[in-house]
Amino acid sequence: MSKRSTELLSLYETLLAQVKSDYSDDNSMTVKELFSIVTNRSEFLSIKDRAKENELALVEHFLKRDIAAYLQDKNDTDLSHSPTVITVENTLWHWLSGITDRSQIEWHEVLQDFKHQGHYQSGEVIGQGNMICTHCGHEMKIEFPGIIPDCPQCDKSEFTREALAP
Repeated sequence: MSKRSTELLSLYETLLAQVKSDYSDDNSMTVKELFSIVTNRSEFLSIKDRAKENELALVEHFLKRDIAAYLQDKNDTDLSHSPTVITVENTLWHWLSGITDRSQIEWHEVLQDFKHQGHYQSGEVIGQGNMICTHCGHEMKIEFPGIIPDCPQCDKSEFTREALAP
């Protein structure tokens, strides 16, 4: 391995160590947030200055892959990501939404729409409704209170909410 390759690899390993450190400080961070933070670090900027365009594209690709793999590994041990726990949680919220006064929920959601002027971002909390990605048109049905995720189709973060049906 050449000296240049060794230096680039060392910088890359430093970036991964910083990802782990950043995630241990705030374990609610997403792949996108960690990637954004890491790409603004001096080690990444050093790689950017030294690497060729095709090498930089590979570094960015591997960095996204390695961050996603790290988060997946960390989340595998967390029961809140268990399919069984998620199913039970969804079922419970579905039952609760069925027994609550639906008109109160609808009024709350109408007020939220007025506040947001119909536009929502991933990371915001929403009660229920159909979220439509403004970029690709993908629809996500949200039946219980939760945080709006990025669009699973295009990874964008802007949505509108379809009007609630009576």
